[in-house]
Amino acid sequence: MERQGTVNILNDEIMDVEPSSVVVDDIISLNENEYGLDNHGYVYSLGDGIIVVYGLYAITAGEMVCFQRSNIIGMALNLTSDYVGVLPFDDEQYITEGDIVTRLYKLMSVPVGEALLGRVVNPLGLPIDGKGDLDASKQIDYKFVEVKAPGVITRSKVNEPLYTGYRMVDSLVPIGRGQRELVLGDRQTGKTSLCLDTMINQKHTDVFSVYVAIGLKRSSVVQMVKVLEKFNCLEKTIIVATTSAEPASLQFLSPYSGTTMAEYFRDNGQAAVIFYDDLSKHATAYRQMSLLLRRPPGREAFPGDVFYLHSRY
Repeated sequence: MERQGTVNILNDEIMDVEPSSVVVDDIISLNENEYGLDNHGYVYSLGDGIIVVYGLYAITAGEMVCFQRSNIIGMALNLTSDYVGVLPFDDEQYITEGDIVTRLYKLMSVPVGEALLGRVVNPLGLPIDGKGDLDASKQIDYKFVEVKAPGVITRSKVNEPLYTGYRMVDSLVPIGRGQRELVLGDRQTGKTSLCLDTMINQKHTDVFSVYVAIGLKRSSVVQMVKVLEKFNCLEKTIIVATTSAEPASLQFLSPYSGTTMAEYFRDNGQAAVIFYDDLSKHATAYRQMSLLLRRPPGREAFPGDVFYLHSRY
């Protein structure tokens, strides 16, 4: 397993060295006794958005890790006796074989709070709208992406409507607060327009909106922001966007991050509505990840837990 560039790991310093005959197995054996493999690991192989890490024996599923050389954040998914399958949340071209991978000792979490209102962020909660960092004067908390959902007994009854602004929809198929609704239709039939109009209709209500764009074109997200700004609704909206050009890992994380941001308002006694556009692209991204992680495929190569994938939002 020789490569054209390697790293020299001495006294916690990482630097580029000239191409040599040093291989990843030698790096691991030289540093295994010094660093230990319970909380540290080494990149063994990488490709197509999946990183195979040797070590990290004490890590848990869903825990965050950091690639020290590039400061890229990742999440542990597959756990085996010797290796860990890690999902990096950035381009893998900045990661090389032999890089040190360190546990961050916390499960995947994202920023939540009113500071995100009016902003376009990526699934990690980082602004991508060119307006600078999040407003530090507003409260910003961090919440775990994977949490146990409240039980049915503890939930309130669905007894208050959520008006979409379409009289036909509100009268024939009324949507209640606390309810899920699937919007089905062919291409160019107005599914996104229905969601957008519903967000605009919450302008004079106490409902905040979270829109999760999964695999959309960048121009579509920009156009949506302009429409919301035109109707002065952006200040009550959080847009979590991943375009089709971004890695499957970010597309996979998008709906979970958006749900966590929306649950902040629920937990504070407020109301929020969240839109996922669209779930088919999310399932495709998860299929890509699962096949690369060598998980058993099912019908149409989708993994067996693809339905649980959506039901646990």
